[in-house]
Amino acid sequence: MDEPERAWAADAIADGIRGAEPREIPRRLCHVAVRLLPVARASVSLCNQGMPVPLSASDDRAAYLMEVQATLGEGPCLQAARTGAPVLAADLAAGQDAGRWPVFAQQATSLGVRAVYALPLGDNAGCLGTLDLYRDVPGMLSPGELRTAYLMAGVMTVALIALPTGEENGGHLPGGLWLSELATEHDEVYQAIGMVMAQLGVGEDEALARLRGHAFARGRTVLDVAHDVVAHRKRFEPD
Repeated sequence: MDEPERAWAADAIADGIRGAEPREIPRRLCHVAVRLLPVARASVSLCNQGMPVPLSASDDRAAYLMEVQATLGEGPCLQAARTGAPVLAADLAAGQDAGRWPVFAQQATSLGVRAVYALPLGDNAGCLGTLDLYRDVPGMLSPGELRTAYLMAGVMTVALIALPTGEENGGHLPGGLWLSELATEHDEVYQAIGMVMAQLGVGEDEALARLRGHAFARGRTVLDVAHDVVAHRKRFEPD
């Protein structure tokens, strides 16, 4: 990115988050991404024990696609979080990208999403989560657009690291972050995992797999099923 281009992008990002409280920055940056880049929507999530924890999204469709990935246990944001490397899928309806995460690709394209660009917040030595950009037409971002996206991911990473910790509250997310006001709803997923572990006498991975399988088979999200488990409307029985 040349200096004028970088300065323009940095100024636009700064304008978008000026005056924001730290907890507001993820939402603000999602909207800035949609304004600055040729994408239709954006979302940001943390990754905790293999589960994406949605923090914010530019619209309901982006929020739903985060929940789909959490339910399936597959998708570009999970892959980017695991590897600490960008995942750029230029066409979810054709070619290699359509087969990388076939169920997610089907869900995304049914909503009109054709391309996804998932950028890690950090790297493989310490990845907090991802910034996910969704486009309704196939194709790759230009080199300049990608540089702007990487700059935004860097700003998001710094902002999340700067959020106050809350060890006194007993809550932890990757990197020592305490984001209870942003991710409170997803605390129920981890509570439900613990309850399923007790009900079935299985480990954490198996309990999460059972939640995901039950949700997928019924066309629901893992968060919906977790609500039912915690509210004692759903109990898992041993096979």
